[in-house]
Amino acid sequence: MPVRTPSTLPEPHRAFIKSAVDLLAADLRIVGIAAAGSYADNAMDEFSDLDLLVAVEPDRHAAVMEDRQRLASELGPLLAGFTGEHVGEPRVLICLFGPPLLHVDLKFVALPDAAKRVDDPVVLWERDGRLTAVLSQSEACYPCPDLQWVEDRFWVWIHYAAAKVGRGEFFEAAEFLSFLRSNVFGPLGKRQLGLRPTGVRRLEAVAPEFASELKGTVAGPEAGSILAAIRVCVDLYRRMRSADPAPIHPRTSAETAAMEYMAEIERRCEDR
Repeated sequence: MPVRTPSTLPEPHRAFIKSAVDLLAADLRIVGIAAAGSYADNAMDEFSDLDLLVAVEPDRHAAVMEDRQRLASELGPLLAGFTGEHVGEPRVLICLFGPPLLHVDLKFVALPDAAKRVDDPVVLWERDGRLTAVLSQSEACYPCPDLQWVEDRFWVWIHYAAAKVGRGEFFEAAEFLSFLRSNVFGPLGKRQLGLRPTGVRRLEAVAPEFASELKGTVAGPEAGSILAAIRVCVDLYRRMRSADPAPIHPRTSAETAAMEYMAEIERRCEDR
């Protein structure tokens, strides 16, 4: 069966994939190779990275994990490569190749573990249909935001942000607003729009009106700017909460207390 190649695939990415598949397929420990992310969605451009899934014989997985840096270095001019513990995925080797510069994530998984996934990758090569067989055993499941989970935490987060402003930790408070965009507003907003809840990724392209709303949550490192942005966050969350069909138990007492504290911090900042 011919490999499905996205029409948006840039030539440098195409050349890297061809070379990488040929080299990795020569390693008998490797069972299959697939491409996920924007490749699978046919949504690539010159700025896209490559997300490659490398399925390995289960009894050879530990050895391949030890050998990842060497394997990556054979795929092209490897400028840097490091593991993905900081994003919660230690199986990923995050690589920068070049020239031309190309970001490639190599995710090495034992073959049975390929079944658990957030999207459906395109199989580029496999031995005896084994990777396809594993993928057919389950459906991709992207983690969706849980509104009750957010509600249980949101007002604590608002208190936290206001407290940082009160103490004068403006960079910390402004950085925390970025956390809210990535973990609350982006996922909830995309889900409510019927989109995959991938944080704020490609938000400007897929939901420009919502992206425009989020501009008010971006603040500079000054008390007035951050407090105004927190107010926008609160208003936006309340609207999104009201529009969401999921039933929740509102944390009314926490909301009232957090907003009273917010008002107190605003008064203190006005008096300074």
